[in-house]
Amino acid sequence: MQNAPLPLLLEPQQLSAHLADAHLLILDLCSPQLYGRAHIPGAVHLPYARLSYGQLPTPGALPNIAQLQQVFGEIGYQPNQHIVVYDDEGGGWAGRLIWVLDCIGHKNYSYLNGGLQAWLQDQLPTESTPHRPESTQATLTLSNDVNADKQNILAHLKDIHRIIWDARSAEEYSGMRAFAQKSGHIPGAVNYEWTRAMDRSRGLRLRPFDDIRVELAELGITPDKEIITHCQTHHRSGFTYLLGKILGFPNIKAYPGSWAEWGNDPTTPVETNA
Repeated sequence: MQNAPLPLLLEPQQLSAHLADAHLLILDLCSPQLYGRAHIPGAVHLPYARLSYGQLPTPGALPNIAQLQQVFGEIGYQPNQHIVVYDDEGGGWAGRLIWVLDCIGHKNYSYLNGGLQAWLQDQLPTESTPHRPESTQATLTLSNDVNADKQNILAHLKDIHRIIWDARSAEEYSGMRAFAQKSGHIPGAVNYEWTRAMDRSRGLRLRPFDDIRVELAELGITPDKEIITHCQTHHRSGFTYLLGKILGFPNIKAYPGSWAEWGNDPTTPVETNA
């Protein structure tokens, strides 16, 4: 950005004042049908499925570098852009995109607080005409600095300086509901379901930070620890990864293999509350 940088958590009214900024790339991660009905003016649609590998044992892993470069080239990516991301579900897919941006080393980005829901609640303008930018030749490099893999987690299960943040439902965490061969959770993991931090009365904006911090601290999720967040396929935990960054947690990472990998591996340990 040529002007003052936009904050990580961006309010709808703030974004509305910057829609004409040529250095801004607004990415819409809603469904194609919703994008075709209404999206933020100038927003480029990015199908969220293209941000995932999509195959077992790790459907939530990143696509390969060639596929990522194709995706980013199609959306007109340029390294000097400030990227604003949003969806219509409170931040799952948008948060995953923030994680992808961290993986490629792109640090100039914002999340639209509440996404399209908050934008509509504030009665801000939308358009239905698709916005198709000129494609670019995207050259990307990947870093694992914000990732943890299965072997790393297994090697540090008893590390008191690390905590596993399970973003799935309470039923999945307890073992009462399973979407893998095994049910339950990673030993020592704590459960803070991903939508708990959202205010449904305010267009899925974040609830007060102080309240969220207290709730997380009661579970042992504190900024002095290395925090590894996951869900089933690193979709819901895309939001909790983003939430940790918004709250200023300096060492938050994602486990993209998530429960799809852990729960389908016969050798991994699990705990249940059932």
